[in-house]
Amino acid sequence: MRYLTLLTVLLAIFARPASAQTNSLSAGLLAHVFPLTLQPGERFELLGPLFYHQQSQGNNLWAIPPLFARTTDPEMDMTEMDVLYPLVSYDRFGAEYRFHILQVFAFAGGKTLDKEVPKDRFTLFPFYFQQRSPDTNHNYTAFFPFYGTLKNRLFRDEIHFVAFPIYGQSRKKDVVTDNYIYPIFHLRKGDNLSGWQFWPIFGHEFKGMTTKTNGFGDVEPVAAHDKWFALWPFYHHNDLNLGTDDPQKVRVLLPLYSIYESPLRDSYTFPWPLGFTYTDDRAKKYHEYGLPWPLIVFARGEKVVNRVWPLFGKAKNSFKQSDFYLWPVWKYNRIRSAPLDRERSRVMFFLYSDLIERNTDTGKHMRRVDFWPFFTSKKGLDDKYRLQILAPLEPMLPNNKSIERSYSPLWSIWRTERDPKTQASSHSLLWNLYRKDKSPEQTKCSLLFGLFQYQSTPETRQYRLFYIPLGKKATGSKPAVQEGANSKS
Repeated sequence: MRYLTLLTVLLAIFARPASAQTNSLSAGLLAHVFPLTLQPGERFELLGPLFYHQQSQGNNLWAIPPLFARTTDPEMDMTEMDVLYPLVSYDRFGAEYRFHILQVFAFAGGKTLDKEVPKDRFTLFPFYFQQRSPDTNHNYTAFFPFYGTLKNRLFRDEIHFVAFPIYGQSRKKDVVTDNYIYPIFHLRKGDNLSGWQFWPIFGHEFKGMTTKTNGFGDVEPVAAHDKWFALWPFYHHNDLNLGTDDPQKVRVLLPLYSIYESPLRDSYTFPWPLGFTYTDDRAKKYHEYGLPWPLIVFARGEKVVNRVWPLFGKAKNSFKQSDFYLWPVWKYNRIRSAPLDRERSRVMFFLYSDLIERNTDTGKHMRRVDFWPFFTSKKGLDDKYRLQILAPLEPMLPNNKSIERSYSPLWSIWRTERDPKTQASSHSLLWNLYRKDKSPEQTKCSLLFGLFQYQSTPETRQYRLFYIPLGKKATGSKPAVQEGANSKS
């Protein structure tokens, strides 16, 4: 670190441009300070991609790619830190925090709402789970598989187990399920609900009509159902949504048939799953034939489908379109749901992707183009543009901030950024071995570790060769300011 500090000081002395209005350091991939193009702020890069520090609009980011990255924003009360991402990560937003090592060893807690009781969780997945809170009703401890209780995890309000899978009890809203030798036998009870199963031999569950109060304080009915199976998954006999205008009947005897009937939709498959399928969807107003579904499908009505997978496929309704040829060689998807109009073309999954999102109200659009592993480019709704060459991970993990902080600098051999609103632009080759920054106020160019530098303003232009200033020359109507006169003043 001592040598890096000395190097930085020497570069600051010899590579600093003559302009008195800038704090720039221009030594290419050795060390370079430059203004940000797409937002107000400044960035310092040292030894190519191995260290950088960036300050922008209260956000402070520094990193030693790929080992470490840390960003803070005091105004947002936010901190994010990665160590050899995704090995170790720490995120804090307000009072909420999370620290984990490979999603296995994790601390998390805080509160997301002002009135919410704070909670602190510790996890050593999948063996130990703990939560502590000032309200002891939220506390739990679990030593899996021996004994314990979990709350609001695994899609259940509460789970209690003893010598799992010997015994386990789960609760979701009012429905409580007692499992004995999971998943062989269970008893289930709830509000007007009862059921049991001896899996996979036989199982039955019945629920009568009930009511609930919705978010507006209105009482609304909850549908009944009657479900049972034998020799799962071969036979199912289910009556669903009972007591409503759309009762549904499901009968399955595998591999002979699968039947779904309701006032709004009928669907039949003989034999299942590779036989002939016919669907009459009166709610969505289409007829569909499949042999076998979903590989060869034709539909007519408000939805039109022509699919012979993997040769070709075209599916379209009033708001969605999906096409492909020689899947996955070329694929196209479009969704129109005002004000969003989103379309994406892809070749071989992530090899090439062209995504456009339009706001039909404002006429603005965002476009992102990825060509793995060669480049990624993005133009935002605000017309700000960025191009990066190379991009081996970004097409597969778009908008991943940790990848952008810890890995993108390592392989970004070319960067271009433009902001039409401020008329600022920048270009960087090989971590600033060549760099050009342009704005209405000035143009700066640095080449070969800053041995050649050029800087111009509307009034003057100036060259540096081997860090030696060659004087200023006038370019506009205003008189030029000589180097010597400038230094005396």
